[in-house]
Order: sequence, then structure tokens, then C-alpha cells
Amino acid sequence: MRRTMQVRRAGLQYRSDHASALRHPMKNVPHTVTDAAVATIRARIEGGLYPVGSLLPAQRQLSEELAISRASLREALSTLEALGMLSIRAGKGVYVTSAQATSVHPWRFADQSSLPDTYQMRYALEGFAARMAALAIGDADVAWLEHNTDTLHEALACDELDEAAQLDFEFHMRIVSLAGNAAIESILRSSADIMKESQRMPFYRRELVLSTHREHGLIVVALKARDSAAAGAAIEAHIASAAQRAGVYFPTPPVPSLAQATDIAAAK
Repeated sequence: MRRTMQVRRAGLQYRSDHASALRHPMKNVPHTVTDAAVATIRARIEGGLYPVGSLLPAQRQLSEELAISRASLREALSTLEALGMLSIRAGKGVYVTSAQATSVHPWRFADQSSLPDTYQMRYALEGFAARMAALAIGDADVAWLEHNTDTLHEALACDELDEAAQLDFEFHMRIVSLAGNAAIESILRSSADIMKESQRMPFYRRELVLSTHREHGLIVVALKARDSAAAGAAIEAHIASAAQRAGVYFPTPPVPSLAQATDIAAAK
């Protein structure tokens, strides 16, 4: 009887979630439609709606439920497979292998700072630093960043992950140095090993390994234009995306403009 009631409750919950997904496929999702699919499928697995050992619905059905393309769905499934939650078997379907995300490459600094906390710290500090750097950057700095970005592409293409992580670190610290805030620079340089490891973690998603190069390019474009807001937004988007490639999702609340903040304050 107890088992029967559990099955009934799971069925009712699934129908509720299914209807909600059809009405609001992007609700409470950080960035893209692929992220939405990852979050929704992961929640269903962790909640027991897709039990370990079960076969996921056909991709056509699932893509229709989540209102995304088959290509985006395949990317989402690949992400969940990398997290150890799914197993994609050619010609047989997609099976649930774990109710919890696992990491093939464990975070080595768990005793000092969690991986989510590390990315959030970088998001907060480097976004501000990039906005300040856009106000101070010179042509020689732009040339250095462009050369670093080109060299990073070569390292990633050749699977030289240690070199790529070092180049990534130097790129970010150059921007932090340009910002001219000694306190922020000291915090990040004193955590150099942790930063480098957080930059290396996304590289294990080999099919997305060049994403860092593309995102660095967008940051350079914004800095070259001396666009403070765009530079901050570009580096924040890069850090959030890198975290997701490492299997980490964290909320990134929108920052209100000064006018919006004034209106909010006045309303109170």
C-alpha cells in the first residue's frame, strides 16, 4: 500500500511538473534554453521523477515538453552525462545513472573554498574590476590581451590544458591589475592556485573547450571599446558560463540601474 501511494504521488507530481514545464519552460533558469533543460531534467532526476535506472522520454517528446530544439536538448543531455547523472547509449536511449551529480575531476581545494563559492567570488570581484579596467586600459594593454587570447586558442586546440589555465589566469589578472584596486588584486593573487584550478575545470568539457577563447574575445572587444558596462557584463557572463561547464550553477540576480534603485527607494 505504501509503495502504491508513493507511486501515485510521484505520478501526480510528474503531471504537475510536466504541465508547468509546458507553460513555463524557462522559469527560474539562469541563462539559456540549454541551461533550462539541464536544470529541469536535473530537478526531475533528483526529485525521483526519473528514477535511477529508468529510461528518459524520447528526445522528440522531451524537446517538445521543454520547448527547445533537438540540438539544444542533446547539449543538455551531454552536460548531464558529464555530471555523471545520465548515460547516453546510441540506439538505445538515455538512462539515468545517478540521482546526484558527480565529478570525474574532483575539486582539490574543497577544504579551503567550495567550487561554487570560488566562482561567485570571482563573479563579484572581477565584474567590478573589468568595469574599472575599461576606464584605464591603453592600446598596449589591448594588444597584450589580444595576443594572450590568440595564444590561448592555440593551447586549447592542442589540448595543452596546463598552459591554457596559466594563460587564462594571466588574462584575468591583467584586467584586475588595470582596475587599480590593490585589495582585489591581493585577494585574487593570494588565491592563485584556486583560481587556476577553477579556470581549468571547464576545460574538461572537451566539446566546449574553445568556449573560453570565444568569451575572452568578447571581453577584449568590450575593453577595446572602453565600454565599462559591456566589459563587466562580458566577464560576468564568462565566469557564469565557465562555472556551468564545470557543473556549477549559481543565481546571478540582475543589478538595477541607478534610476531603478532611486525609484525603489522612493517607493519605500
